[in-house]
Amino acid sequence: MKIAELIAWFEAWANPAWQESWDNCGWQIEPGVLEESAQVLVCLTPTLAVMEEAIALQNVGTPVNLIFAHHPLIFKPVKSLQTGDAITEITRLSFHHQIGIYTAHTNFDQVADGTADVLAQVLELKHATPIVETQAGLGYGRVGVLEPTLTLQELLTKIYTQLHPPDLIFSPEANRKQTIERLAVLGGSGASFISDVVKTGAQAYLTSDCKFHQFQESRDRGLILIDAGHYATERPACAQLVAKLQNLSLEWVQLSQKDEDFRQFYGKY
Repeated sequence: MKIAELIAWFEAWANPAWQESWDNCGWQIEPGVLEESAQVLVCLTPTLAVMEEAIALQNVGTPVNLIFAHHPLIFKPVKSLQTGDAITEITRLSFHHQIGIYTAHTNFDQVADGTADVLAQVLELKHATPIVETQAGLGYGRVGVLEPTLTLQELLTKIYTQLHPPDLIFSPEANRKQTIERLAVLGGSGASFISDVVKTGAQAYLTSDCKFHQFQESRDRGLILIDAGHYATERPACAQLVAKLQNLSLEWVQLSQKDEDFRQFYGKY
């Protein structure tokens, strides 16, 4: 399958037109690889380390020509390109080594088997529906039922076991013995959806990047807020995407081993 065909297939599933106005989905760098046979490295964030990983694979005989990422490389208009800047170096290497960078962000968040849907699958939510529906059957986040029900302690253990976050933060004064039947999930930065989650009747909400007062707000509104970190809540969807691409019989596709969480917790050492 050519890269152009792969992108056409993907965009029929997760249309870039569905992205938010502030977002930048689609081609970040296209160095003339559309007609090449797709050999894809999938990652959460297209960093310099991931680009160097792709080049290292080329050097040992795997001609990687596409980095398929969830997070955009370019969010804001680039005003200058200077030696030493990460975007500059990634761009230079992209053209020099003929490795394109394509991004699926808020369009991928909404679809079946996208970031939220995969998170719901990992935690085995039943009858999962979007927290906020954007069109029929699609939307941001998922809310569903835990069958069998779990205590909060059991749920926290399951999240930790399935997602392997470096740490878990959850609402103060939460009773770990209380039963959780209805759970909401949203990979990445989902604190802005707290009010929407409350309306769903969920007892607990798993997301990331939550601030101090958002934990206060959740507690005051009777919602248990659980923060497992941005990386841990979105990386599973990248792995699922690899499996989906493998079913297309691509010549080569692999999940990046150089994706980074960008966070360490001192207390762990």
